[in-house]
Parts: sequence; structure tokens; C-alpha cells
Amino acid sequence: MAQLSDSIEQFIKELMDEGSQIEVRRNELAQHFGCAPSQINYVLATRFTVDHGYIIESRRGGGGYVRIVRMRERGEGNLLNMLLKRVGNSIPEENACAIIAHLLDRKLVTANEAKLMRAAVARNALALPVSAKDVLRASVLKNMLEQVFRNLEGGERHDV
Repeated sequence: MAQLSDSIEQFIKELMDEGSQIEVRRNELAQHFGCAPSQINYVLATRFTVDHGYIIESRRGGGGYVRIVRMRERGEGNLLNMLLKRVGNSIPEENACAIIAHLLDRKLVTANEAKLMRAAVARNALALPVSAKDVLRASVLKNMLEQVFRNLEGGERHDV
């Protein structure tokens, strides 16, 4: 199952290489991959989330489609604002790590920076009751996100 999900994800990402958004039909994708439309829904729901840097818009029915929009770093659909809103006042470790992975995929942080960020939001790094961990994690992650984007504004982006 994971292999099929990986293939569907890769296919959609390759389609998106040409632009910042695409429209696809669930049924057509399901036919292409020989799977149920629910498998397409699963991939969209787990791999194309705000945490991963995407917005999904869909319209159901006969002429229904799914529009997948890659969030941008600046301007309309500002990535930082969307991520900060997604983090909110509390965030589980898994969601924080998904956001960090997205930053790495977009080359907004280096591999070492991503490792440090994951270490900072890790369950064992926060010596607090479980309910307080998600709140502290959100605060730490928001500060790191703001710094990442300040670095980009200041031209401190580096390739490693």
C-alpha cells in the first residue's frame, strides 16, 4: 500500500513541477493507478496538507475536480503566515516534523538545520506534561519558522 501511495504522490508532484497548481480528477487518477478513488483521497489527505505546503480545494460531483496549490514563500498565499496559522497555539510532534520536512523539501533550510529543528521539537526534548508539550512545541516552532523566513528576507539562504 505504501508503495502505491508513494507512486501517486510522486506522480502528482511531477505534474506540479510545471506550475504552482494543478487540477486532477480523482476517478481518472484512480483509473491510471488501478486503485479505488479512496486511495487517491488518502494520498491527498496525508501528503498534500498545509503542513507539507499545499492547499487542497475540491469540488465533488460529475464535473468534480481536486485543485492542489503549492503555497508560495511570499505574496498571496504567504507560506509563513499559513504555517504559523497551522501551528496555532499547540501542535503535536508529528505535525511539527511534517512542517520541518516541507521546509527541507523546499530547500528553505539545510539538512542540518532540519535536524536541529526536529531535535528542538522532539518529545524527549520537552520535559513537561504531555498537554504542555504541544503548547511549548508550537511556541518554539513558530520562533524557528519566523527566523527561517527572516533569514530568507535578509538573503541568508545557503545551499549545502
